[in-house]
Amino acid sequence: MQPWLNYHHLYYFKVIASEGGIAKAAKKLRLGQPALSAQLKNLENSIGVKLFERKPRQLILTDSGRIALEYANEIFKTGSEMIEVLQDRLVPSRIHVAIGALDSIPKHLVLELVKACYRVANCTVSILEGKSDELLKELSLHRIDLVLSNHVPVHRDNLKLTVKKMTEIPVVICGTRKFLPLRKTAPQSLSGVPMILPTIHSKLRQDLENYFLNRGIIVNCIAESQDISTQKVLGIDGLGLIAAPLAAIHKHIAQKALFEITRPSDVFEEIFLLSAQRKIENPVSSRVMKQFKL
Repeated sequence: MQPWLNYHHLYYFKVIASEGGIAKAAKKLRLGQPALSAQLKNLENSIGVKLFERKPRQLILTDSGRIALEYANEIFKTGSEMIEVLQDRLVPSRIHVAIGALDSIPKHLVLELVKACYRVANCTVSILEGKSDELLKELSLHRIDLVLSNHVPVHRDNLKLTVKKMTEIPVVICGTRKFLPLRKTAPQSLSGVPMILPTIHSKLRQDLENYFLNRGIIVNCIAESQDISTQKVLGIDGLGLIAAPLAAIHKHIAQKALFEITRPSDVFEEIFLLSAQRKIENPVSSRVMKQFKL
């Protein structure tokens, strides 16, 4: 049997977290500090987790506490909104969807995901770019709803993910006009040629390294960047060849700022859409997860 949640205690927890401690919260709630401290302890005992790390004159939210605070904020916001809607004072607010995207993901794919959210509902959207570990942590804490990634984490640390493979994008090796003579005998002609490549921890870099190794190509990596925009800037300046998803550079090829030298037949950029399982689902992100296609 699930424990019954005392919403008075949950509200007290919300105020304590918002005010930064029991003393300020007690003053705001007009309650005695010992009584408020006891109510917080009762809440922790009832749900079976620690919500705060207790330090001298300081309470610090645990990971469980941060998750609980997010839910508490949403619960009491929804409750206030319900009253106002029932009293005809407010039209229900738009649902918000938080999207995370690796900084190496082509921006037009992020655009397509945003448009998919708008097709599902009249919602608001925020976009956070970052590294994989950062975004997965935000996803686990339910601060973001969806993540566009080019790999699926192997070690998930009990994070229950829903993973949907969206597409495979061909990868091309390209450079400025001065590298065009390499095209005739590529890929063997790439040995020793300066290259700007994705960082070593990325799956695309590993696939490229295997491609070069299997063909006896000596890699001369002069720069690494996980940001596709940075790779393009360096490539267009003529510093070296870049290996990038075709979707991210097709405009530059069309404009003849870059020229395709070769296209590795067995190297692709895989794109995945990730979401974390949660008790209270975001209705928009839940539908997008099921319906979104590229």
